[in-house]
Amino acid sequence: MAVNLNLIKKLRELTSASINDCRKALEEAEEDLDKAIHILRQRGLEIAQEKKDRAVREGRIESYVHLGNKIGVLVEINCETDFVARNEEFIRFSKDVAMQIAAQAPLYINKEDIPTVELEKHKDDLQDYLKNVCLLEQPFIKNPAITIRDYLAELIAKIRENIVIRRFTRYRLGE
Repeated sequence: MAVNLNLIKKLRELTSASINDCRKALEEAEEDLDKAIHILRQRGLEIAQEKKDRAVREGRIESYVHLGNKIGVLVEINCETDFVARNEEFIRFSKDVAMQIAAQAPLYINKEDIPTVELEKHKDDLQDYLKNVCLLEQPFIKNPAITIRDYLAELIAKIRENIVIRRFTRYRLGE
């Protein structure tokens, strides 16, 4: 089946996936753009799952100081190679994550980091609680349609390396 080139181009602009991946997703989705985006996200999550056990010893520490110098963030994001650590998209991701932390003030990176006692306290409104305190569960401030976990999975699928948000510290003047 020949896929419309304009659809491939549009899907590539929306997802930054490779031309071949966009073509395959559109074929599978029968040229439905929304379905193709969903397929690419699912593939990204599958690729991220496959790569999660690979060692990450390179990366970068990103800093962000909010306008007015009242909030600052340091975040460590690791990858497998120094080549990827210097990649423009990896750097952009690092900056976006630092800005997300400054703006949304998460307490933990993921659900597994939360003490069981805290999870028990919030079992009635667990999903809302997770969106407030877990970085990976928060809607991305630049695109609320996806979470930071989705953004990370898309980057892993595109770069084809394991990437891990290792740790962060958020400073607020007076706290």
